[in-house]
Amino acid sequence: MAIASQKMTFEEFLAYDDGTDALYELENGELIAMPVESEINRRIAMFLVATFLKLGIPFERLSLKTEVSVSSTRVSVRVPELVMLSEEGVRALEGASRSLVLLDMPPPLLVVEVVSPSQESRDYRYKRSEYAARGIAEYWIADPMQQKVTVLEWVEGFYEERVYIGNQAIASPLLGNLDITAAQILQTG
Repeated sequence: MAIASQKMTFEEFLAYDDGTDALYELENGELIAMPVESEINRRIAMFLVATFLKLGIPFERLSLKTEVSVSSTRVSVRVPELVMLSEEGVRALEGASRSLVLLDMPPPLLVVEVVSPSQESRDYRYKRSEYAARGIAEYWIADPMQQKVTVLEWVEGFYEERVYIGNQAIASPLLGNLDITAAQILQTG
């Protein structure tokens, strides 16, 4: 839901404080209030964090609700459920007062969005093109409503997609075979 009647610059977004703990995305100059996190979205994100930690990914490379600058018509900011940073990305954020991956920083290696009701087009369409333009190697869309996990691999500027349902094992170009299924991620199996 857009809340500002006039377009906001990136600098205005960075300075914006409404006195609450609410999260916002900046979408082509519009301030978009993020919906309150549902329990299923939280569980999916935490399951993936635990899975990635078991794979040996250092905890400092995983982050929940880190903001990611992307290019659209104007600079926009997205707030995915989970990001996996490269070692260079971790170093770029050291000492930062805000967990925000700027355009001049290395992009996250992996971004995970969990689809919320009424957010489908943003996750499947807009964020897909923004994350591809940002050069993010993998973009996962966990969709508890449609009961599928979409793994998108960045190849020559565009995403190639694989969709997983039920007990299909997830394969990640970045992480290899994970020994987890779509049902486990979606908390249905």
